[in-house]
Amino acid sequence: MTAVVQQRENQRNGSTVTIDESISRLQHVAEGLVTDLREVLDGNVVAAQLDPVGFGGVLRGAVASLAGQPMEVAQAAANYSARGTQAAVAAGLRALGVSVDGPVELAEERRYADPAYTSNAWFYLARQQHALFAEYVHELVRRAHVTGHERQKLEYAANQVIEATAPANFPLTNPAVFKQAFDTGGLSVLRGLRNMVRDQIANRGQPRQVTPGEFRVGRDLAVTPGKVVYRNRLIELIQYEPQTERVHAVPMLFSPPWINKYYIMDLAPEKSLVEWAVQHGHTCFMISYRNPDASLRDVTMSDYLREGPLAAMDAIEEITGAPEVNIVALCLGGTLAAATAAWLAARGEKRIGSLTLLNTLLDFQGVGQLGVFTDEATIDRIEARIQRDGYLPAETMKSTFDLLRATDLVWNYVVNDWMLGKDPKPFDMLTWNSDSTRMPAAMHMEYLRKCYLRNELANGEMQLADERLDLGQVQQDAYLVTAEADHIAPWAAVLRGAGRLGGSVRFVLSNSGHIAGVVNPPSPKSKHWVSESATLDADPDTWRDGAAQQDTSWWEDWTGWIAAHAGDQRRNPPPLGSTAHPALADAPGDYVRG
Repeated sequence: MTAVVQQRENQRNGSTVTIDESISRLQHVAEGLVTDLREVLDGNVVAAQLDPVGFGGVLRGAVASLAGQPMEVAQAAANYSARGTQAAVAAGLRALGVSVDGPVELAEERRYADPAYTSNAWFYLARQQHALFAEYVHELVRRAHVTGHERQKLEYAANQVIEATAPANFPLTNPAVFKQAFDTGGLSVLRGLRNMVRDQIANRGQPRQVTPGEFRVGRDLAVTPGKVVYRNRLIELIQYEPQTERVHAVPMLFSPPWINKYYIMDLAPEKSLVEWAVQHGHTCFMISYRNPDASLRDVTMSDYLREGPLAAMDAIEEITGAPEVNIVALCLGGTLAAATAAWLAARGEKRIGSLTLLNTLLDFQGVGQLGVFTDEATIDRIEARIQRDGYLPAETMKSTFDLLRATDLVWNYVVNDWMLGKDPKPFDMLTWNSDSTRMPAAMHMEYLRKCYLRNELANGEMQLADERLDLGQVQQDAYLVTAEADHIAPWAAVLRGAGRLGGSVRFVLSNSGHIAGVVNPPSPKSKHWVSESATLDADPDTWRDGAAQQDTSWWEDWTGWIAAHAGDQRRNPPPLGSTAHPALADAPGDYVRG
């Protein structure tokens, strides 16, 4: 760092330097910064337990690469500095009433909607400087010579740094903080400090997304009437009360993900997919998975297959007398439902009438940002961590998914809770999002390796419960829903997986994201896209170009499709439970509260 000291000494002595000397000195500064950073990363600062994804190794490689390009790094720094000066000049002129644009054209973003970010020179400068910083970081990432997967991790880390340093996330560069403090006579500052201390103690240092107790399971959420009619060590099976005089002959089984609680499919009145189905004449059953503890550490995916969908279908057949069910499945629950259909096909059994798969990955290539967390080295680190406890902690999964949308699910609440001193607004979907579950060690590692690492299900190589699974043998008609802004199951990957199924597939692209794309009751904002001509092996852009927009919810489109696959309607609905499967408890049951 001697170059920095010398540069400051020259400035104090009034020395003049040439442009070439300036560039040379910037080069030495860049080399010093790189050396200092390497020394930090090569030490024990980033312990293994604090870096399960392995960002430290990737950053070391990137820094080493940039160290071999000192002139390029210096030029990038000089360009960053020069444009920063331009931004400062533009802000200064704006302060004098002269309308001058800075070096960066600023995009419209919801967090910068306050007019002060345009009209006030200080806040305008803050945005300009952050935009320049983002460009500079991306330029360094672009110049780093790293492998393809390392680049994905490096870009992810860079984006997290950029999001964390956004002007909206700091009191001095967020005009709303000043306004709130003025309007409340400073009380917002005290409330924000109170909230921050509370969250450090009671919420693992994370800002609250919801206020506890505003929505309760069984009172506000998961309230569609029904009974628990079956229970084993992994699931409770809920049968819902009929709400129509006539019901379809083929019952419906909902298969939720066990990575969260089931009630995202029964969120709240008028926002519940299972309520919608019941009200349209379907006899509905729901799997509710147990929140596993260390006693289930050795449970495998084969166990989830046998004791989940297969056990549920046995109980449904005994209660209703129907030899087949229509399965409606979400996310990981959809992956298991498709695997179940392939398992039955391998045995020559037909117990599934149709498949409805919602935001479900069947092909795990090109999974977007989740790929950062699912390379072999990272999975090995996860395994070493969870073998100790026998499960992956619930907060780990939640934090991972939150970081995929850090602006909305992390920094938005830093501002709201800690800087503005407000409580989060009541939101049923975020209440569900905060109600995560643990993952059994054996099952979770098997899932990560078989699906994300080796893509065995898509390649016809996965074996579960003594059968090899081939999705091409799944001949049932299928209705696949995906969401255009899904950050967990990218719609292009869902489209690719849809082409693996052997039956007729209706592929629907919904608006919104991973959850709001499913909790999508009819509303003026609802829309979806379908293509009657494009094939499932089409390029995603080609499919989208040929798809027609429908200004309705996919729920309405699906209603007619599933009715055509549910058989005739009968006047007398089946009873709730049976002698062999009597009602054990009222819905939502016990497992959902664990």
